[in-house]
Amino acid sequence: MAIEAATRAKAASVLVEDVNLSYGATHVLKSINLEVRPGEFFAFLGPSGCGKTTLLRLIAGFNVAQSGRVMVGGDDISGLPPWKRDVGMVFQSYALWPHMTVAKNVAFGLEERKLPKAEIDRRVKAALELVGLAHLAERRPSQLSGGQQQRVAVARTVVIEPKVLLLDEPLSNLDAKMRVQVRRELRDLQQRLGLTTIFVTHDQEEANTICDRIAVMNDGVIQQVGTPMELYERPANLFVAGFLGAANILEGDVRSHGGNRVFEIKGGTRLPIPKALPADPGARLVFRPQYAELNRAKAADDVDGLTGTVSHREFLGAAVRYSVALGTSEVTVEAPFRSGASLIEVGELVTVFLAPARMQFLAS
Repeated sequence: MAIEAATRAKAASVLVEDVNLSYGATHVLKSINLEVRPGEFFAFLGPSGCGKTTLLRLIAGFNVAQSGRVMVGGDDISGLPPWKRDVGMVFQSYALWPHMTVAKNVAFGLEERKLPKAEIDRRVKAALELVGLAHLAERRPSQLSGGQQQRVAVARTVVIEPKVLLLDEPLSNLDAKMRVQVRRELRDLQQRLGLTTIFVTHDQEEANTICDRIAVMNDGVIQQVGTPMELYERPANLFVAGFLGAANILEGDVRSHGGNRVFEIKGGTRLPIPKALPADPGARLVFRPQYAELNRAKAADDVDGLTGTVSHREFLGAAVRYSVALGTSEVTVEAPFRSGASLIEVGELVTVFLAPARMQFLAS
């Protein structure tokens, strides 16, 4: 299709260099440096108030930084107004004109650009076919479902054939089932278009399932950039570890015990750790619940593993989640559920075993 070919040809990189942005005395974006590759589906992920939407709006041209620059396809667009940046933005509210038909909403940007009517009609038809809404061209937004409105908003943006597509939490107004369906549609559409896309969300599952890479943000700072698996398996700090899925984070001290290097958590339980594993003073031991194993036996001399008592058990279908009390601390372990296998009971003495390769010490 013409739109697919045009957007794929125009897909551009996005480079943010040394950006700082403040609202009065509030420093919202702090020394932001970031590169999004051409044709990449990229996410800004973080809690509310972390600066992710501010950064997206900065790229779109709706916010102005006090320092730094934004480049698209090698061109500095920092001083350009939004309508001259060749980027398209889908707002959280969709921002559809309620008095216009679907076709008129999609045509709006093209009409503002003074394109010939025949060209507008051709591109509107192609955009609506692209999102599967050609048969609803004459309806108004109030006659559409939330998912259909979201697709109209996307069609209205891609019809102008931008270099970059910006999505500001576009799934937040949909129910849980519809979010799953629409995020798959977004990913499929992005792949077909080959369009550089930046997606803002606070939902880690959304980012993990549809994005190539993710920038995790907190307090106006990019904490880490990587693929979903890289961020999950090797988080750079405690915030990333805790924000991207469940994580056990244990306080304690690295000590020498019987010629071995061990991590002693509060309460006296010890876990052997590799001699070469970095562990700065004050860092905490971090591991995912599914990376550990449970054994009903008590560890020999409390050195081979973390010995404790099962304090809680949850059946999750594919897995069983156990909470294990270790003195004043507690860890979570998820074990695959196998039909017919006996479950460990609450109150049983167990030992938590953790492979050295799954251990990581992180600071804040």
